[in-house]
Amino acid sequence: MDWLRIRKLLQHHGRRPVVLTGIFAVLWCLLWLDSRVGFFLPPWLVTLGFLAAVPVCLYWMWRWKNGPPLVFRAVLTACILPAWQLATRFTGHGGDDSLAASIYLAGMLGAFFIGLAWAVWWIDRQTKRLEKPASPGRIWDPRHLAAWYFGRRNRKLHQSLFTILTYTSMFGAVFLILTRLTGCSIYKAPLGGGGEEKQLTQTVRVQKSIKKKYVINPYSSILFNPPPIDDVKLQVLEVTEHLYKIGQGHGHGNGNGEGEGSGFSSGTAKGKVRFIRLKYDGGDWAQDMDRGSDLNLLTEYGVRLGQPVNDRPEPMEISRLKSFPARKSPPMVYMTGQQNINVSDGEIKILRTYLLDHHGMLFGDNGGSSGWEGQFISMMQKVLPKVEPISVYLDHPIHRIPYALPRLPIVAPHGRSNALGWVVDGRLVVYYHPGDIGDAWSDGHSGVPQPIWESCYQLGVNVIFYAHVEYNKWLESTRK
Repeated sequence: MDWLRIRKLLQHHGRRPVVLTGIFAVLWCLLWLDSRVGFFLPPWLVTLGFLAAVPVCLYWMWRWKNGPPLVFRAVLTACILPAWQLATRFTGHGGDDSLAASIYLAGMLGAFFIGLAWAVWWIDRQTKRLEKPASPGRIWDPRHLAAWYFGRRNRKLHQSLFTILTYTSMFGAVFLILTRLTGCSIYKAPLGGGGEEKQLTQTVRVQKSIKKKYVINPYSSILFNPPPIDDVKLQVLEVTEHLYKIGQGHGHGNGNGEGEGSGFSSGTAKGKVRFIRLKYDGGDWAQDMDRGSDLNLLTEYGVRLGQPVNDRPEPMEISRLKSFPARKSPPMVYMTGQQNINVSDGEIKILRTYLLDHHGMLFGDNGGSSGWEGQFISMMQKVLPKVEPISVYLDHPIHRIPYALPRLPIVAPHGRSNALGWVVDGRLVVYYHPGDIGDAWSDGHSGVPQPIWESCYQLGVNVIFYAHVEYNKWLESTRK
């Protein structure tokens, strides 16, 4: 390969607007992918990249406003995509998830029909430009009206239908690739010592030393009043009773469930506790996520139990749960909202498989309406038709370990004051909370008093810990 020649070409053409725009388009696509599935880049960088598309679009529209109409229409079409994504992102950051979802759907439909119009125009233009074939054999090229699969009558109509079906199939395939197909996923819990399940009475006191700082959150703006978990130096906190030995040691495990470590005996050295939030149709599944609720709870869990945690939220479609192997699935997934819950029969089966065969747990939190409870219970009647919900009392381990809760914390009651649970083989596979504790995890704690949001953090820690402990026990009992 002649690198010298390539270098000269880049030096000669590298500053041309079309080349610079092409490079920017590639970078913009990478930012878009990260904003949808990656979450590796800081949010301010993604937002800045989306905003940078505005002057680029304005430049090309100004340059071709008096040019050929066809070129100007092509420029307008190309500018629709960044404008659509920018509007979706800003409405989502503004907290209006329903408006953001509506804009996203409208943009998707608009992109489909605009692309279809271009496809029909192109095939019609190519048909008029092509000369009639000289050979009498079968013609496969769809640009020719004489193609054999168009038949002998109404060939133009058949060509148009063929174009629409082909375009729709290609658009649908790209849509699935970008939004649904994720490949094989693996969940790895942190490694720790202690294969035995033993309750300990441990007195721990913690003195918090808080240093005020700016916090960057992938779903919100810069926060000037971070929750008190920031820069917590553990010295000693309050009495914690009946703490499982699993995951409470310090040091490094040997990989065989022995030794010490801040994690679980079946975990890995690079594993982290993650918080996965389920996405579903019909409701505001992203409630409080833009205010940092998921990350705040994860941070609290990591500091309080000394376990490594993930540094980003993980919204996930229900269908993606099937991509996790049986022994590498997330021990717990979270679901909240206050509107409708619309799940397909396929998603019902995926949830059932996840809860029973993959030994997972569903944590449901009523985000703000008595109607959502009925929808959640109705969904669970389909997922686990033979299991009836029961009241989860305060003496259950999920309310006692690692924090002994004197009462169930309620931010806003929505029909009941007790938690519900679905139990299979002695294990709590679904835990439903009626009082919107996700509000208390969010930045500013939604204005609730300190004792309430502290209890909400404690309950969140308990649920995550319970799910991971039960999952760890299952892995150990089924290890070959």
